[in-house]
Amino acid sequence: MAHTLPALPYAQDALAPHLSKETFEYHYGKHHQAYVTNLNNLIPGTEFENLALEEIIQKSSGGVYNNAAQIWNHTFFWNCMKPNGGGAPTGALADAINAKFGSYDAFKEAFT
Repeated sequence: MAHTLPALPYAQDALAPHLSKETFEYHYGKHHQAYVTNLNNLIPGTEFENLALEEIIQKSSGGVYNNAAQIWNHTFFWNCMKPNGGGAPTGALADAINAKFGSYDAFKEAFT
């Protein structure tokens, strides 16, 4: 099974000015794509050839593992961001932060 570069969940300029379109073109279009290309070149004829990405990560080592894990890590990274994202957390995360630090501002202060 050939692996493909997952589509971004937003346009490449959607996170500007924090991440520029040029940064996305380079990091997504070159780095992330290179991991996909490398993995596809490493797995033909191996036990990993027809496995899903997560299975490859669980069962491999060396270069196969590194490239598969980098694909997963980059995909996770892109999906952790969104246009106009940020701000104070809500729900259970907010409750845990408030219980431990007293407030979201105190939480941020503890890490700056």
